This record gives sequence, C-alpha cells and structure tokens, in this order.
Amino acid sequence: MARFPAYAPEYRIEIDGEPIPPALRGCVSRISHTDGIQGADRVEISVANPDLRWLDHPLLQVDNGFTLALGYAPDPLERVFVGEITGINASFPNGGMPTLTIVAHDFLQRLTIGTKDRGFMLNLPAIGHFPLPDALVTSLVSATNLLVPLNDPVGAALSFLTLVMAYAVSPLEAKKGVRLQQAESDFDFLSRIAKDNGWEMYIDHTQEPQGSVLRFQFLVQDYAPSVGLAWGQSLSEFTPRLTTVGQVLGVSARVWLPSIKTEVVVILSWDYDRAAFDLRIFPGLGALEGVVGPAEARKLLTVEAVGPATMPKKLLSELLPRLNNRLTGSGSTVGNLAVKAGRVIDLQGLGDQFSGLYRITSATHTIDGGGFKTSFEARKEVWFGSIPTPKGVGGLARVNGQGIG
Repeated sequence: MARFPAYAPEYRIEIDGEPIPPALRGCVSRISHTDGIQGADRVEISVANPDLRWLDHPLLQVDNGFTLALGYAPDPLERVFVGEITGINASFPNGGMPTLTIVAHDFLQRLTIGTKDRGFMLNLPAIGHFPLPDALVTSLVSATNLLVPLNDPVGAALSFLTLVMAYAVSPLEAKKGVRLQQAESDFDFLSRIAKDNGWEMYIDHTQEPQGSVLRFQFLVQDYAPSVGLAWGQSLSEFTPRLTTVGQVLGVSARVWLPSIKTEVVVILSWDYDRAAFDLRIFPGLGALEGVVGPAEARKLLTVEAVGPATMPKKLLSELLPRLNNRLTGSGSTVGNLAVKAGRVIDLQGLGDQFSGLYRITSATHTIDGGGFKTSFEARKEVWFGSIPTPKGVGGLARVNGQGIG
C-alpha cells in the first residue's frame, strides 16, 4: 500500500520581533489569516484566558508589531503576514472560560487615518499646471506613509500613455486630469486612482521588505495559475454564482474635442470572439440609437460626459468590474498557502461552465481544532474563457512542494 507523508499544521507568531512565550502559545485555540485585493489583510487569534492571566499583558497591546508564519511541520514555515495589533476583544462568559481575541491588520490600514487636501501637478513654463502620471502619484503617496510602491509595469505604461494621448488631443482638457485629493484619506484617494486604471491595490507580503510593499497590479496580463484544484480530490467544495444583473455589452461616453470643435461618441466593449477590448469612435450626431442601433444601445452603459484626459480611464473603470463579476464563487481546500489573493487558480471537475481559471479575490487560512483549512473567494474574469488550461496543472494541489490529491 502506498504511504503518503503526514502533515502537521504549524505556525509561528512574533510580537515586536520576538516569538510569543510558550505559555501564551499553549493558550492559542484558533488562528485565522485573511488576505484580499480590497482593504487591509487581517489576522485574528483566539486565546484562552484562564484566571485572566493575559488580560492587560504588555505583549497584547495595540500598536505592537505582529508577524505570522504558517505551514506544515517539518517543512520551513512561510511568513504570510507583517503588521501590527489594532484591536483586543475580551469575552467574560457566565460559567465559561474567558477569552481574548487579538486582531491585527497590515500597514495598509495606516492610510485610512485622517484626510488631506492637496493636488499633484507640475508647473511647466508656457503651459501651467500639468497632471503627474498616476504611477508617480501613487508612488509619492505611498512613500509619505512609509510604504514601498510597486507599480505594475504594464499598468503604469498604459496610464502614462493615456495621459500623453490626452495632451496630444487637447492640452487644455489634459490639464483637467490633475489629481486632486479633497477631504479624502490616502486609502480612499489611492483606491480611486486604482479603480480608474483597472488596478488592484494591496500589501504584497511576498515581497521584501515584507509588510511594506504596496502593490498596484494590473491584472489583465496575469494569467498563470499558482495552484490547481479538482472537485472530489483536492477541492473540498465550491459554490459558483452566475448572474447577469448589472451586465452590459459596453460603456459609452460623449466627448467634446476642443481642438477640432467636434463631439464624438466613444464606446469601449469586450469582443468575446477575439477575447480583446474593442474601442470604437463615432461622430456624435443624434441619439446613441442612431449611431449603433436600438438593440446594441439598450446593452450599453452611458456614463456622464468626460474630457479626453479622463475618458479612457473612466470607460475602463466602469467596464472592468461589470465584466469580471458575472461569475464568482467560493470554495475551500486543505490548508494551502499557494491560494493567495490576486493569484490565479485552476478549478477542475466542475463542468464546462464552472471549470477553468479564476482570480482569487480573498483567501482565509485557518488553524484550529479541526486542522488547517483554506477557504477562498474567486471570480472568473472575462478573458479567462479564451485561455486554455496550462498542461501539468490538472487537479493536483501542492503544499510546500509536495503533491496531495
């Protein structure tokens, strides 16, 4: 009979750079780590508190540094979280064991503190105020919060290209693209820029220095799956959700071009046959129905008039979420750290419609009395339908380099 290696879930918690004492480790009953591509990553630690021995303990205080590593013994553990304690919740039940819940967030939560009023522009001779590229704006704001910006090269290049094109079409309109932060937190401001460019913003704990790298990732060009799971084998369960609510064929806007004194209709849509974006420009004469026909016009989302400087980003930010939220789902598997937010997962054994590549939007890794479990939320992005499953992925999940089926 074939023998399979036995895996024992293991973890390491450090507070202010030091491993927690054995007495505290012995009282830990549950660990939950959630990472996502929206908002700060979060860790919750449940601690038994007999005789209130951990209440008011100096280790368990807000603002203390906190790191978490997970994995399986005897393999090396992977440090999955670097942040700080942000909350302590206590429970004093009637007749039961008192408990503490330690809550930690990554450094992205620092961006939510306070609001600012400022603009990001260059003062050029004979031109005046000119907008800074969005990749530079995100870098400046990240640096002021002691975070290291990591801009995706493709996304940054596209953002800069749209700015150059806007200036070529209409310098006056391009000036309206100056980024203004008005009574906004840095988190809300950066989130708005990320949405406009089709980026996801999150702390990338796989990059050095861990916990301090703020990533702006353009997901359109990231297709390679990090893990493959098959239902009935490595995929414990999966619940897909398919909806047409809020779905549109494309997004349209009317744009006035001052340089040629002409209004045009711009339509950005997704071509399912070619698996590519389709950008069309028509003279802005009459109603939209007269430009593309009544049938197509009913399936287009019309956004408010924008200038050439902001039009491409406006259309993209409205279309992308609608394309990618048509098919979503949630699932679970045995504890697997290859399941991370932002990565691609290959799901098999779910039929033609629900199998294939998905983007992981959040992942939760839990160690408790039931062992090590990973649950996740995912979305089937529209371009995944035209991408064949890479050979060799199949239904094999991998944990620290070892295959489990």
